Amino acid sequence: MKYLDEFRDPELARTLLDQIEATVTRHWVMMEVCGGQTHSIIRNGIDKLLPPEVELVHGPGCPVCVTPLDTIDKALAIASQPGVIFCSFGDMLRVPGSDRDLFRVKSEGGDVRVVYSPLDAFRIAQQNPDRQVVFFGIGFETTAPANAMAVHMAKTHGLTNFSMLVSHVLVPPAIEAICSSPTNRVQAFLAAGHVCSVMGYADYAPLAEKYHVPIVVTGFEPLDILEGIRKTVLQLEAGRAEVENAYPRAVQRDGNPDARRMLADVFSVTDRNWRGIGMIPGSGWELSEKYRDFDAAYRFTVTGIVTKESEICRSGEVLQGLIKPNQCEAFGTLCTPRKPLGATMVSTEGACAAYYNYGRFTESEGAPR
Repeated sequence: MKYLDEFRDPELARTLLDQIEATVTRHWVMMEVCGGQTHSIIRNGIDKLLPPEVELVHGPGCPVCVTPLDTIDKALAIASQPGVIFCSFGDMLRVPGSDRDLFRVKSEGGDVRVVYSPLDAFRIAQQNPDRQVVFFGIGFETTAPANAMAVHMAKTHGLTNFSMLVSHVLVPPAIEAICSSPTNRVQAFLAAGHVCSVMGYADYAPLAEKYHVPIVVTGFEPLDILEGIRKTVLQLEAGRAEVENAYPRAVQRDGNPDARRMLADVFSVTDRNWRGIGMIPGSGWELSEKYRDFDAAYRFTVTGIVTKESEICRSGEVLQGLIKPNQCEAFGTLCTPRKPLGATMVSTEGACAAYYNYGRFTESEGAPR
């Protein structure tokens, strides 16, 4: 824990908070893009420690939360088919589809298995040559290299019973969608450090210039987040809009070249529908033509899907930073982690789950100022 403790030092945190308070002169709204950052902020009470001029809102950086409902329903339909072993990370099993979730499919006899890596699903396919094994491949750029490697290995080994249901989303187009929205109130962004460790941060520069918003690459420990906020406030107060890297121990400008080459080979860019937000052009990855035979969406014929979202869930507004989770009328009553109405209450990175787990039940604690 030594190296983690270095980034949780309360005296250094107080120093950074003092510097932020000494710098800020007006109200600023900044968005942390990543759900992991949201949970760190709420768990450590960072938003309560900041001066009142600094408001944090929570973005669409939870891949479980933004996976579109029709993809969830398609996953449920595939997992229900005989002869299929459906593999997924555990946080997808409770995500509600139109009328059920993967736990329900499992209870009804579907062979649904929790895995910790797409390579686990690859090995299950090797061990079960008479079964079709499907891995639910979701996530931002962070999880994409491992998913790409699993598909690449399946092709290399001639594994014909392995496929992937892909719903990868990309961060820069999401930031652009937020900035271009007529309801946008975000003035700066804390970019997700793990995404940038893969992809680098060069693609953020055109966004910072076009929309005049500072974008600071930020880590996940309390001192990482406070340093990201400090750098962001300095830019805002000075009228600058640049991309800065506050996470140099993990992030380089060009990211991971080997991972990027693998991603460029296995995936191609596509338009993607985001749950609670809508269609964002060029915001997703799908398997490229070279690997299309491993695409579960093509391998399995699924028809008759009619999606139905909850009429009272306001997770879409949460994902766009328009409201805080505890401003939704269903929060903590009709919607809880055990009986979620939306994915933001299910995922380990969901903003609603963070507010619920850390006791943020009153609107006054999280309402916009």
